[in-house]
Amino acid sequence: MSPNAVGIIGIIILIFLLFARMEIGFAMAFVGFLGFAYLGGLNAAFGILATVPYRSLADYTVSVVPLFIFMGLIVSSTGISKDLYRTSYKWVGHMPGGLAIATIGACAAFAAICGESMAEAATMGKVAVPEMKKYNYGTKLATGCVAAGGTLGILIPPSLGFILYAIITQQSVGLLFMAGILPGILLTLLFIVAVVVITKRNPQLGPAGPKVGLSEKIRSLKQTWGMFSLFVFIMGGIYVGIFTPTEAGALGAFGAIVITLVSRQLNWIVFKYCLRETGQIASMIAALIVGAFIFVRFLAISKLPFALAGFVAGLDLNPYMILLLIVFIYLLLGMFLDILSAIILTVPVIYPTIIAMGFDPIWFGVVMVLVMELGLITPPVGMNVFVIAGVTNTPPSTVFLGVIPFVLAIIACIVIVTVFPQIATFIPNLVR
Repeated sequence: MSPNAVGIIGIIILIFLLFARMEIGFAMAFVGFLGFAYLGGLNAAFGILATVPYRSLADYTVSVVPLFIFMGLIVSSTGISKDLYRTSYKWVGHMPGGLAIATIGACAAFAAICGESMAEAATMGKVAVPEMKKYNYGTKLATGCVAAGGTLGILIPPSLGFILYAIITQQSVGLLFMAGILPGILLTLLFIVAVVVITKRNPQLGPAGPKVGLSEKIRSLKQTWGMFSLFVFIMGGIYVGIFTPTEAGALGAFGAIVITLVSRQLNWIVFKYCLRETGQIASMIAALIVGAFIFVRFLAISKLPFALAGFVAGLDLNPYMILLLIVFIYLLLGMFLDILSAIILTVPVIYPTIIAMGFDPIWFGVVMVLVMELGLITPPVGMNVFVIAGVTNTPPSTVFLGVIPFVLAIIACIVIVTVFPQIATFIPNLVR
């Protein structure tokens, strides 16, 4: 049997194990070990099993993962999300659909210090949806804007999705963070446009709230000083080269502790909870990384990714048609897998093809995260939708209907970033 055929069989077995509910990290390690043993011998496979876990997790870049997780948990477990929402509400709540716009603005601001989609959706859902219902907002609009706004957590840096993509592809975490800034702003504006269009067509879905004086608006900005200071400190430090993304993660986690202590929003119970959750999430991600690297070794010896890249490069097709197919694959995966699992599972296979077609790997990382955002709010298993349905006691079908305008906004963002890749590459090129 040819090595390419063994690689294809390995992928089929992996898909079968995933449908059988085996944990993705362990499934990839299991298939990778067996495939490498078949092609390279049992002793070589045990050598991979003995060395890869340490080498993959001892990498300096990997240490950034628990740091940003801890920072995100600290800010999501305290009252920062409420402060962001109140401030946004005071500035735009008097407009038609203003509470929904405020929710999206607060989600974008919260994404700048969270980095994870479902945690952001759950946090903002508890804060924003009851407030919108109090002002007679339509349930579809209220739940839909929070579910969609939560997806900004994996696009606006710092983002765990970008971190894992960087680890697997050996790209710069800092450049990927910079690449997500302008697309994140663009998608936030497109979400706001979607709310404006909805409320223009049916003003009853988003009635205007009470007006607030300019002095009170300005005073409300004091509630957000910590979040904005933390974001500017982290991203500004990376941009000007004062510290690396890993150092930024450590300083950001420490800054989050200081800010929540100063504002008296952090207590010992919350701190212990954040430590425990960080350990659990980081362990899950560590298993994903180890499994991915073992699976990558198997794919490398099977030469399947390179054969696929060569085959695609030899096709007489427009590269953007191939990109469209890849985007469609990611859309399907996003319906069934979370962003981290999808990145770990597919990047080793698809990345060589992207490079062979001449696409910028930093730009592709942004497109991939945008597509995964789409998968988080589309049926049958849009994870953000079920999170919002759970925390607000709303039928999932209602939330799915509510996210339709925002799905169209994400599709528009993907098209715009594809047609104008400079949106994703402008800031990274400045950093270079």
